[in-house]
Amino acid sequence: MIVITTPTGDIGSKLLNLLLEDSHGEELRVIVRDPAKLPATVRDRVDIVTGSHGDPEVVGKAFAGADAVFWVVPPAHQAVSLDDAYSGFTRAAADAFTTYGVSHVVGVSAVGRGTPMAGRAGHVTASLAMDDLIASTGVAYRALANPSFMDNVLRQVGSIRENGVFTDTSEPDRRAPLAATSDIAAVGARLLLDRSWTGSGEVAVLGPEDLSPIEMVQIMSDVLGRPIRYEHESLDTFAARLAGFGLSDPIVSGMVDMMRAKNEGLDAGLTRTPETATPTTFRQWCELVLMPALNA
Repeated sequence: MIVITTPTGDIGSKLLNLLLEDSHGEELRVIVRDPAKLPATVRDRVDIVTGSHGDPEVVGKAFAGADAVFWVVPPAHQAVSLDDAYSGFTRAAADAFTTYGVSHVVGVSAVGRGTPMAGRAGHVTASLAMDDLIASTGVAYRALANPSFMDNVLRQVGSIRENGVFTDTSEPDRRAPLAATSDIAAVGARLLLDRSWTGSGEVAVLGPEDLSPIEMVQIMSDVLGRPIRYEHESLDTFAARLAGFGLSDPIVSGMVDMMRAKNEGLDAGLTRTPETATPTTFRQWCELVLMPALNA
């Protein structure tokens, strides 16, 4: 049996769909706060445990009889600390992995371990500490080490459609890896189905190429058939914008620290190899995901 957390999220929903296409005979169980958010065709094919996967009773019920777990920490916009948002949320599950004999866990994490910025990278630092917590249980664990997501561009659909502007805190010519959430889900599904691996470690998901923001807007312009320009946003402006959305101070500070670390080369900590490269190019992603979102 495989348990999937965040089955309605950007990565979790894609991973669940892949497993539903071919589960290799595995039973699938999901933890979800609101089962109504699952498509009816999915609800009929999975075992559902309702609640938060940060709740000891919920994970106890979900992990009973489970062999593997797909672990994702959900956003915590009002968290009192980054430790509380990541390791604090995960602690009940970490205890339950041992109590209920879960053998394998695949978690969504971040690139950055071993870099000079790893200890001061906000959300990335907290995510790496979460990985250490899970690994300390003795379960076989693989952290999906991800750079920034291509799919984050979807947060700016309104600005791109109405103003032809893409905004980020990255220096205009700084190249960095990008990964599509569909590729992250595919790597996670493969690890969950082939559990021949042991011990703890990370599996990098680096996409096929490094791109700068300037190169990204050039590709967007080509695909969309109209000019898209890049606007660099200062970290102070970025912080004020996030605070305006009602995020707590620790979450805002963690985002600023993460973006600062990325500008200092955090995502360049791993080398792309045939094993760490994933297939979806940014151009393909724009054609398959961004253009339909803009036209919706």
